[in-house]
Amino acid sequence: MLLPKQLQDLSINTIRFLAADGVQQANSGHPGLPMGTAPMAYTLWARHLHHNPANPLWPDRDRFILSGGHGSMLLYALLHLTGYDLTLDELKHFRQWGSRTPGHPEFGVTPGVETTTGPLGAGLSNGVGMAMAEAHLAKLFNRPGHEIINHHTYAIVTDGDLMEGVASEAASLAGTLKLGKLIYLYDDNRISIEGSTDIAFTEDRGLRFEAYGWHVQRVADGLDVEAIDQAILSAKADPRPSLIMVRNIIGFGMPTRAGTAKAHGEPPGDAELNGAKDKLGWPQEPRFHIPAEALDHFRQALSSGGQLEQQWNAKMDAYRAAYPELAAELTRRLAGTLPAGWQNALPVFPADEKGLATRASSGKVLNAIAAVLPELMGGSADLAPSTNTWLNDRPAFSADNHEGRNIHFGVREHGMGAVVNGMHYHGGVVAYGATFMVFSDYMRPPVRLAALSHLGSIWVFTHDSIGVGEDGPTHQPVEQLAALRAIPNLVTLRPADANEVREAWRVAIENRHRPTALVLTRQNLPTIDRSVYSAAEGTRRGAYVLADLGSATPQVILMASGSEVALITAAGKKLAEQGLSVRLVSFPSWELFMDQDQAYRDSVLLPNVHARLAVEAGLSMGWHRWVGSQGRVLGLDHYGASAPAAEVFKQFGFTVENIEKLVKEMI
Repeated sequence: MLLPKQLQDLSINTIRFLAADGVQQANSGHPGLPMGTAPMAYTLWARHLHHNPANPLWPDRDRFILSGGHGSMLLYALLHLTGYDLTLDELKHFRQWGSRTPGHPEFGVTPGVETTTGPLGAGLSNGVGMAMAEAHLAKLFNRPGHEIINHHTYAIVTDGDLMEGVASEAASLAGTLKLGKLIYLYDDNRISIEGSTDIAFTEDRGLRFEAYGWHVQRVADGLDVEAIDQAILSAKADPRPSLIMVRNIIGFGMPTRAGTAKAHGEPPGDAELNGAKDKLGWPQEPRFHIPAEALDHFRQALSSGGQLEQQWNAKMDAYRAAYPELAAELTRRLAGTLPAGWQNALPVFPADEKGLATRASSGKVLNAIAAVLPELMGGSADLAPSTNTWLNDRPAFSADNHEGRNIHFGVREHGMGAVVNGMHYHGGVVAYGATFMVFSDYMRPPVRLAALSHLGSIWVFTHDSIGVGEDGPTHQPVEQLAALRAIPNLVTLRPADANEVREAWRVAIENRHRPTALVLTRQNLPTIDRSVYSAAEGTRRGAYVLADLGSATPQVILMASGSEVALITAAGKKLAEQGLSVRLVSFPSWELFMDQDQAYRDSVLLPNVHARLAVEAGLSMGWHRWVGSQGRVLGLDHYGASAPAAEVFKQFGFTVENIEKLVKEMI
């Protein structure tokens, strides 16, 4: 019978060497973080983390994020040991084809992985969104004696996480919002790939987080489980977000590499690994050794987690009896289902030559949806009046009002994107973030991670082209649309008028496992007369025939997205008056069009019509896929200029006359 301290040390070393053996067998990976942080990971998982390995999706579980995702074998070891559906064989196939133990944790691949991490700072920032979602749902649904939503968000964060700018953005916001259930354990080992952090990272990290409004504690010895435990208890009792700085040694136990950069990102080698085992009293063989006493100790998480979930289910039964309507609404939200008939609230816009900027019609649609979709919440990077993303007559989410649905993200595009993703990882809310299209570059990493993780995050990008006008090339996006289209699993929609905006928002709301980027104008666009032209519902298929002008089979196909649809419509009318038969195609989304079968695509882009012209005020790159070898693209393969929008469009050839000229050169 092992004494408690012996069992604790045995369990910590089990974590260490499962991780190290996995890295060595793969001959690839990062052993330093798991070997150094095993004591604090053990303390959190064995003494504090509320979770049920038998049901990784239990709604009121604590969330755990390994923000330093390069140390993924730490997480995989913990998941296997505590009883998640992750076999030892999967750990033995770390970083191999088809395994559920990829090099960095991936949401949806491995049971128990709450976020996709690896790009440093991402997990830390996602956690802020998770804590916001928890606080929002708790404020909305909890009642005296019925704390149905009551959990913490924990993370292990690293020097690299704290160096990344996105961490500063998110941490500042978390402190402002007083997210007291956010607790981060900082692996303060002061080593990065290039050596000591003294070469590039010398500020007092604790004082920095105190300035953000965080509760900061310091644990001098990363091996001291009792000190780490007390720090976590103190963090739970404090109303501020907490950073626990734990002074660790990277690669602890390695005879020559511990505390050095060599421990970070390469397999230790047999000699170094065996030396570490000898030093810490661990058998060299067999690899992936799990002592029965340690496994029994870890597997207690199954019974304790099952009891926690059963207790919560009983609470839910009592809550359901006391507050049936609230319970039904919470259940719906946590399941991610939409209210029946929600789409009936979507507005229909009458034909109007003057029209609306699509950012303005988006604001109207957004507010109509918000009235029937109470889980919808979001905001902008300090641009709500310009992006039209404020939910009218509703309060802001703040330190004093976690019930609010409008979020002030501040001028923090990267942080905003990561926080929105965190809210979607958590569930129970549908979150959006907005900024100018040109600044989508600042938040490309979270847009990409949303696509990789199959999240339903919604991005609203306004001021979408040279139509920005006088602000000039610094604010006129040219390459950004092509860059968004290059992200796999992201749906990019550039609607042509208010009714296409309506349909684009419907796509965004219904796409629960695929992020959506809405690309919108600052300048007014005419609202198309749908009694003459095709219905806007075609937007949901990515591209559709707006009209065939002329009595014969089309001789030329004009296609465009967004603001340029009005331009090809005007040009098509002129060409038809001159006896040409013209097909007009509105093409808001390449991705949705590719989702259609070949028969539909051929029905829109007639294979026998080779005279095709695509018109878009952005890079021409990619359009050749749709115009074919004999078609042409009127695009913008250079930066814009500062002048009134109409003049910029004219100078760069986006005119009816130039389109007529280009068509006639093809016919």
